[in-house]
Amino acid sequence: MAEPRNYYYKQNRLKQLRAFCQVVKSGGISTAAEKLFQSQPSVSLQIQALERELSVKLFERRGPRLKISPQGEVLYHIAQPLVEGMDKLEETFAATFGHLDSGEVNIGAGESTILYIMPEPVRRFAAAYPNVRIKLHNVTGRDGLRMLRADEIDFAVGSMLEGQEDIHYQPVVSYDPMLITPLDHPLAEREQVTLADISPFGLILPPRHLSTWRTVDYTFRQAGLGYTVALEAGGWEIIKKYVELGMGISIVTDICLTGQEKVAKISLIDYFPRRSYGLVQRNARYVTPQAQRFMEIIKECYAGRAGDLETGLAEEDPTGSDAFVWPAGF
Repeated sequence: MAEPRNYYYKQNRLKQLRAFCQVVKSGGISTAAEKLFQSQPSVSLQIQALERELSVKLFERRGPRLKISPQGEVLYHIAQPLVEGMDKLEETFAATFGHLDSGEVNIGAGESTILYIMPEPVRRFAAAYPNVRIKLHNVTGRDGLRMLRADEIDFAVGSMLEGQEDIHYQPVVSYDPMLITPLDHPLAEREQVTLADISPFGLILPPRHLSTWRTVDYTFRQAGLGYTVALEAGGWEIIKKYVELGMGISIVTDICLTGQEKVAKISLIDYFPRRSYGLVQRNARYVTPQAQRFMEIIKECYAGRAGDLETGLAEEDPTGSDAFVWPAGF
């Protein structure tokens, strides 16, 4: 008895979908062919066969690069978890029985998250699974969002303020806003301060175009108060150092305060919002056993510290107050 006409195509569908997904990630046939160790004509034929079978155009040809079509976007979100799940079947099967003896996990995070949040989870994971490679990608903003959507990272860790349909955010830990001053500053002995108390003193803030400055500006304007900026500086460690030197005072999130700083600390929770940090994933993405276990360890490290939080996306701020933040409206 003759096989159905489409039997051959179904037998090769995984190969076709693997080629398709790689072309999407690579942005072109030639690069995809190199990564798949196939010839360029072979990859082209697989894409064409898939398009014929589904009766759609998966790509719009624009010079040397291909732009994925709306139908292609839908297929990619369906196919990518299936292809990755099949390609990592052996690892997933072994992990079911508690064996994580190979593979890698790719994590996107901003510098502050890597410095202040990730050390303990990394230490625990590396100790438990020494044969799994850990790759920390120091990215924020558009680059982080692009890597997440291109499946170049398994997940991200960071802070978010407003959501996007294809992104899932789960808060894990929260930190409070704090005023830091030199130890001999007039406000240093206070247990509480108001915005009016802060207003006369020069602030050390990150560059004007970043969200921390805008938050400070909005808060003081809403209160009908002015403020002055004594110094612009990027990076929490730099800001803390210049506060210690007496160059000004600053408003930070206490994620960066280790207790070793020579500064006075006063809570500003009555005036500025608490900041959450959590796990950022693309919806419908296949989650490897390595990534799943790493996320579990992060949650174990910070159990009970998520607080009463809202989720979403924020704008990039390399001072650290927005450790892994996304551009609003992007």
